[in-house]
Amino acid sequence: MFDNRRHLIQIACRLFADRGYDAVGVQELVTQAGVTKPTLYHYFGSKQGILEAVLADYFEPFYKILLSHSVYQGDLVFSLEIITNDYLIFASTEPVFFRLWMTMRFAPVESIAYQCFSPYLNQQQTLIRNLFIKAAEQHGNMRNRQDSYTITFLGMIFTYASLALQDSSTMDDSLVYRAVHQFMYGIFS
Repeated sequence: MFDNRRHLIQIACRLFADRGYDAVGVQELVTQAGVTKPTLYHYFGSKQGILEAVLADYFEPFYKILLSHSVYQGDLVFSLEIITNDYLIFASTEPVFFRLWMTMRFAPVESIAYQCFSPYLNQQQTLIRNLFIKAAEQHGNMRNRQDSYTITFLGMIFTYASLALQDSSTMDDSLVYRAVHQFMYGIFS
């Protein structure tokens, strides 16, 4: 059975990633999906509603993975390698959504797109920040630096993943190892 809701989410994700949320209209969404406006409004209520559904559809399963892997267990390098791998796998398996994600990071703060996106970013940052807080209990030189570590770590991951998607580089274990060890060198130096 054809799932109009899922199909609309996939079309919206592609269009928003290709041209940006603000550049895509409801008529274009329904035309591309082969449905009517009442169908879109039935499932999502509005264009913002479909954006919220796109974000929830992709971010919520990813958050569950990240949540289970961001518990500090005494080995920061291991934890960061797993988390980095989670992000890189997500970027390689969902490249269209990942492109949308990266563009939304830089959307105007007052825009609908950023307002819908920011709670997901905040969730992820909180998980990573808490990991660094726990690690600082073992590594005193890390105390009170969790915010800068979080931003730097996520920025590094996003950069590697974005570059790999742009030039089809391999996102493999050696990239994860190099990236995390380069990051850790900065922390422990």
